[in-house]
This record gives sequence, C-alpha cells and structure tokens, in this order.
Amino acid sequence: MMRIRNQRHLLLALCVSGVLMARAAEIVTQPFAGITLIARSEVSPRNVRLHVVLVDLTTPGLSFKLTPPSGSRDTVRQTTLDFLTQEKAQIALNVHFFVPFPSDEVEANVVGFAASQGKVYSPFEAQPFGSAYSDQSYAIMAYAPALNIDEANRVTLVRRDPDYADNRHCLPRIVPWNVLSGSAQIVTDGVKTIPHYSHLPDGLKASKTYSDNHSWYDLPRARTAVGITADQKTLVLLAVEQAGGSAGMTVGEAADLLIKDYRTAQALNLDGGGSTTLVLQDSLTRTGRIVTTASGPLRGRAVGSNLAIFAPALRSAGMPPKP
Repeated sequence: MMRIRNQRHLLLALCVSGVLMARAAEIVTQPFAGITLIARSEVSPRNVRLHVVLVDLTTPGLSFKLTPPSGSRDTVRQTTLDFLTQEKAQIALNVHFFVPFPSDEVEANVVGFAASQGKVYSPFEAQPFGSAYSDQSYAIMAYAPALNIDEANRVTLVRRDPDYADNRHCLPRIVPWNVLSGSAQIVTDGVKTIPHYSHLPDGLKASKTYSDNHSWYDLPRARTAVGITADQKTLVLLAVEQAGGSAGMTVGEAADLLIKDYRTAQALNLDGGGSTTLVLQDSLTRTGRIVTTASGPLRGRAVGSNLAIFAPALRSAGMPPKP
C-alpha cells in the first residue's frame, strides 16, 4: 500500500508541476495555457523521435500569425527561431514548401495558397508554377488544399475556387485569414489519403526517380504536418526528427499516427526534411529554443514561411503579445 501511495503522490506532483510522464517513451508537458507538448520516441518500424503540439482552439487569448509578405517575391526567408523571437510568440513551426531551393537567395516564393492576417500573397498553384522553376509534381499536388485559421481561431480546409482565374479565392467561400499549404492532404475525414502517381490528372506525376513503386511519400524523412480534430477544437502540429539517431517517418506513417493517436480528421503534409523545425519559448527567460534535433543547420534552415502561435501563460489572466 505504501508503494502504491507513493506512486500516486509522485504522479500528482508531476501533474501539478505541469509535466506528466505518460510512459518511458513519451513526455507530456503543458508549457502555456491551451498548449500540450508531447515528445515521443518509437522503436518500430525504426527508431524515431517526434514532437506533437496539441492546441486547444477554445483557449481565451490564443492567436496565430503566418509569415507576412515581404520583398520582391512572396517572403524573405527566415529561420523558425528568428521568427518566433521577432514576433515574441510562444510556439513556431515551419510551414510552406518554397522556391528557389536549394539556394542562398534571401527572398522566396512559397508554394501554394498563403495569407497572413487577411493578406493573400500566394495563390493556389499548379506544378510547375513558374517557367523559372522545376516541376515538383512528383511530390506536390497541383492546387493542393490549404488550411485557414480565421480571427476566431476556427479552422477550415479550403480548396481552389475554379470560378476565379486568379486562384486566390477558395471553397468554401470564406475570407482567408492565416492560410498555410503543403504538398497534399494526407488525412481526409479521418482516413489516410496519400496521393498516387497513377491517378492523373488529380494525382502525382511520375518521374525518373519516383513512381507508385517508389513513392516520394514512402521515404522515411524528417516530416512536418498540421491537422484538425473532428470536433474542430484541437489543432494538431507534428514534427518528426531525422537526426541524432532518429530515422524519420514516411508520410503514411505520419498520417496513421495523427489518425490513431490524436483523432485527427483532416491533415496536410508540410515542408519537411531539413526544414522541419519546432520552436518553443521558455516561459521564464522568454527566449526561444529549438525543440527538434536539426537535420540541417543547427539554428534551423531559413525557410519561406512559419506559423507563430501566441498563447497565454499558465494560471494567468494576462494576454499574450498581439501579433
């Protein structure tokens, strides 16, 4: 009885401190109000470390901001850590694929629909979306769906409205606010939906390297994804590592995890590989730290867009800094 009682006391102490050890391979923390951060290690089908952020969209004072337009292209590239520091945010994650890449150029065009606080600056796009850029249809769906987070933190999956030639309007016909896009929708109504190469014109385009027998989506890599639960109350962010002993995940494995473990109903695959970066603000020092182990530069890659999350402090009525 004494041992059981001591274990209960330890569990209570961990919960009160904001840290709960769910099992040896999982650590759950609540660094800010409405934010649950989960660090997991898996050994099957390979060694993998991953991080999940569950954002309670009903939290008072919660807000978001996508990288705004800047420069002569869509955006000026910035590391996720620098974006979090600049915006004084509590969480930040890389989002869009971008071009040119690889490149040392500072300015970038993001791939797919993008808006920051109501300013649409990148349309739904075909592949290739410009004569100066290579065809990436082996990985990125033409006119890929996007995810809109409105001013009231309501999340909607949106698609291109074909009635508008500018490709800057979406269905359902809502006013875009903060909009992020990726390569494809990988979870649809709670079902895994990995695109195929044999389903043209709505699928991927086979290349000399990739086909249904060797899909870009089937390669274990560092992965970034975003999803929403069926009740529309929880935004789910996923960052999978491929460094320091972590071997990465396929997109299908990421989709399975989102569905089975986090009740994700809709999800998009975002820019991964060396771009995958999750950043957290230290609640005491207010400085940012990179949560993921980098598979690129140690301070993270300068990317085309990032999503910042502003969340209130725990046990505080104070509001977070406004973007």
